[in-house]
Amino acid sequence: MTDTPAPVDHVDVLIVGAGLSGIDAAYHVTKHLPGKTYAVLEMRDSLGGTWDLFRYPGIRSDSDMHTLGFGWKPWKGEKAIVDGPDILAYLEEAAAENGIDEHIRYHHKLLHADFSTEDARWTVTVERTDTGETLQLTAGFLWSTSGYYRYDEGFTPQFQGIEDFEGQVVHPQHWPEDLDYEGKRIVVIGSGATAVTLIPALADSGAGHVTMLQRTPTYIISQPAYDKVSARMYRTLPDKVAQKLVRTRYLTSRIAFYEFCQARPKESRALLRKLLERQLPEDVSFDEHFRPPYDPWDQRLCAVPGGDLFKALRQHTVDIVTDHIDRFTPKGILLKSGKELEADIVITATGLNLQVFGGATLAVDGAKVEPADTMAYKGLMLSDIPNFAFIIGYTNASWTLKADLVCEYVVKLLRRMDGTGNRIAVPRRDPSVTEEPFLDFEAGYVMRSIHELPKQGSSYPWRLKMNYFKDLLVFRRPVDDEALEFSA
Repeated sequence: MTDTPAPVDHVDVLIVGAGLSGIDAAYHVTKHLPGKTYAVLEMRDSLGGTWDLFRYPGIRSDSDMHTLGFGWKPWKGEKAIVDGPDILAYLEEAAAENGIDEHIRYHHKLLHADFSTEDARWTVTVERTDTGETLQLTAGFLWSTSGYYRYDEGFTPQFQGIEDFEGQVVHPQHWPEDLDYEGKRIVVIGSGATAVTLIPALADSGAGHVTMLQRTPTYIISQPAYDKVSARMYRTLPDKVAQKLVRTRYLTSRIAFYEFCQARPKESRALLRKLLERQLPEDVSFDEHFRPPYDPWDQRLCAVPGGDLFKALRQHTVDIVTDHIDRFTPKGILLKSGKELEADIVITATGLNLQVFGGATLAVDGAKVEPADTMAYKGLMLSDIPNFAFIIGYTNASWTLKADLVCEYVVKLLRRMDGTGNRIAVPRRDPSVTEEPFLDFEAGYVMRSIHELPKQGSSYPWRLKMNYFKDLLVFRRPVDDEALEFSA
């Protein structure tokens, strides 16, 4: 007698990651490709991705919810900049309303995927993160929606003497639920979106005193926490009309400001200075603490709703120090200037570690694929990798705007393949197109790992503008072009 191998589970579309992008992708398959089977792999025990992982005080998006929310599910709240728990509740509701939650396979981490040209399908190896079991399934189309950073590890530089520190060191990505910071002296290392979110929240919820320690200033802009104009539109206009007006309003203002900063850096610097200086107390120097050495939007601007960071500076519950760290001491941090910052808790809001496709490896007909050797086609597929798409959102606007465009395109691609009987679609590189960095963005977490990312090209369709309206024209063209090869 011989054992009969168990049948391998097969789906038409396999989505990897149940965060914002994965839910968006699953909705488009559910709504526009009702005849296709699909599953969503999620390595954690809950959906939501970033908005479930990060639990530090004050966690919020620095993108407005009217564009961070899905195009198919309008955000109708009065708050434009929304707290993390509200975003998570929104995602849970979106998944439940559309039956997406029934397709999510929790504790499933993608390890390896190998595409067979002969069979026109992926064979996928998955690890059960709850039991350690390894299993396989197959899919006709593989769609990575896992973002671009490591969920299990944040970035912390090598600080000399950190083992001598007698207090507690915490990374925001791994916030302890039982952290007691009431009345404590806290130093937050960093000046990015996490730091400017966390610092006023700590000061407002019982910390004794909070110091923002930065090596380099960041451009920070205040914006209203509430948007009564948009809320009024939703109360008085039909939903579809209101949503179109509200999203267009936010889109045009965001993109216009970005383009202004790119075209007129000197004037945009002056404008940002004027807006910020009037919110600072007299004893806080703009030139020392809020004048970055780079131009606006060379790195992402940090938004603070209602100017909460500046309010905390005016109330002197927060102060800011711009200096370099020499080493940790038993009582705190010694700076290059010779000053020592005493602390009970040090929070390292020092950034993310990038990771391509959630750390999974890819192969085509058994040959391993190195992502850095590929070129991104329209910012959503990779050269010479068949039946594969990914979602990486904008760095200068809401992530979901790009996700929505990619989802619409993948639906069109799969429909085109079904209509013509083709089972394989693969982008082929043009040798005349030169390589350029995938992200034209100087954030530290990008620059540390840019060599591991795919490349983009010097011309269309291997290069896209960081502009939603321009991308909209590209993605809504017919799928067929010379770079995309179809076969049966």
